Amino acid sequence: MRRMGLPSVATKPCTSRPAPGHPVYPYLLRGLAIVRPNQVWCTDITYIRLAHGFVYLTAVMDWYSRYVLSWEVSVTLAEEFCISALQSALRGHGQPEIFNSDQGAQFTSQAFTAVLTAAEVRISMDGKGRAMDNIMVERLWRTVKYEEIYLKEYRRVSDLIAALKAYFWFYNPERPHQSLAGATPVQVHRGAVQAGGLRAVGADSVGITRECRHLAPTHSPVIPTPPRKPSLKWRTPAAQPPLTFYILFWVGCCLDGGVHLKGHHAHQHG
Repeated sequence: MRRMGLPSVATKPCTSRPAPGHPVYPYLLRGLAIVRPNQVWCTDITYIRLAHGFVYLTAVMDWYSRYVLSWEVSVTLAEEFCISALQSALRGHGQPEIFNSDQGAQFTSQAFTAVLTAAEVRISMDGKGRAMDNIMVERLWRTVKYEEIYLKEYRRVSDLIAALKAYFWFYNPERPHQSLAGATPVQVHRGAVQAGGLRAVGADSVGITRECRHLAPTHSPVIPTPPRKPSLKWRTPAAQPPLTFYILFWVGCCLDGGVHLKGHHAHQHG
């Protein structure tokens, strides 16, 4: 099709198309040491394939603690579900000092930026083609997809939403993170763990793999925390015989086979 110049009519999961005429804000995180919760929030959109098409997932996350403040799923890329997730985060957690996003049309729209301006939040946007500028959300998408999405097949949007709720309720408050000194994002965000032992997180620190916690949007039904699954523990292998045992066993088998072979030949000649 490429050689013939025929374009595909299949759905293209592009989530960051800019809109002509929308203002683009400068990137404010370069060289900035992010040292506390609610200093910087960030957001992004990713697509999830269903049995018959795509849906889109957005999340608002605290950069420092990796705490997911809100998330929503939509069957279209209209800006409303991004605005709803932002408003849910602001209602539940106050406002950050800086809010970072990419240059997608949903985040550069007047309706979206007006919510941030009214809350007196400074707006930051990634450079064009600079996915690493929003690396923490990209790491979140990778984790969610590899630990939940890619392992299952969802036929309906309701099935996906239920799975995401169960996953986030397990992942966020219970799953410890090495880069958080063994703490969970909930503990760090709420101050239960002193962050003094954690290094400052800059926008250029791409080696960090901390993730987030989810707070369901206010219009979503609150579901009870599912029972905790038994943790998987590495089993210590049973004690193995020493290597000399296998060597002597092999030599014995060879000698024994040789004796039987010689006896067989002697019986034939006799």
